[in-house]
Amino acid sequence: MREAEETTRERIAAALREETLTPKEVAAEFDVTAAAALDHVGHVARSLAEADEDLLVRPPECRECGFDGFDDPLNRPSRCPECKAERVADPAFRVE
Repeated sequence: MREAEETTRERIAAALREETLTPKEVAAEFDVTAAAALDHVGHVARSLAEADEDLLVRPPECRECGFDGFDDPLNRPSRCPECKAERVADPAFRVE
């Protein structure tokens, strides 16, 4: 399928099959906002449920205390609920 015929979500899924990306990296590569990138990745995850593939998620992690038990791994938290630090690493995604 030619790239022009693929949807943004199909192109994102193809990129995530090749490498692990954060929401910021998806946003930059596909010229969307980080919030839209998270929305697209969520839809990709749902479409993969029908296929024999999985969306692997490295959850966000606090760079101060190491907390990684955030409720929603498909989210970009602004601060750590444990230590209240604002240095939280973005989640990262890969399709396998």
